[in-house]
Amino acid sequence: MIPEIKKSAEDKMKKTLETLKGDLGKVRTGRAHTGLLDHIMVDYYGTPTPINGVANVTLLDARTIAVSPWEKKMVSAVEKAIRESDLGLNPATVGDSVRVPMPALTEERRRDLIKVVHKEGEAARVAIRNIRRDANNHLKDLLKQKKIAEDEERRAQDDVQKLTDRHIAEVDKALAAKEADLIVV
Repeated sequence: MIPEIKKSAEDKMKKTLETLKGDLGKVRTGRAHTGLLDHIMVDYYGTPTPINGVANVTLLDARTIAVSPWEKKMVSAVEKAIRESDLGLNPATVGDSVRVPMPALTEERRRDLIKVVHKEGEAARVAIRNIRRDANNHLKDLLKQKKIAEDEERRAQDDVQKLTDRHIAEVDKALAAKEADLIVV
């Protein structure tokens, strides 16, 4: 009973941490990386398709992404999808490919992005604390049903708390790394 509750809580906390890292990866720094365009959907003959499903996405240099559609007809659709995305990028068509230059971040934009990162981090912390609360509630229910003793419940709650502290420290570490990444000019 108790090991299953702790394992479930740990798995959920790990998923929360992975989700946070994925969300932080979408927050744009001054450097280009191909994962930045992963969530953009292109209209591929009436079907929304991820951009990497219709084109090769590569880096030309540290500040430029090149998108080479497999079909020449898709060049304008890819450019339109990137322009209309929430990333604020301004792609340019060059022959059969689309170049996406990363604009330099202003100090004000960096501060805004840091605020976004902090909101993401706080949401992850809240999710982890909610997982802790749910696990503790399960333990209390087991105690009420007299399936476990009070000292077992107390030890299990301590273990869940240690798990929570460890995952919140991981969240803080990921936030610090992203914040340092945003501050670097």
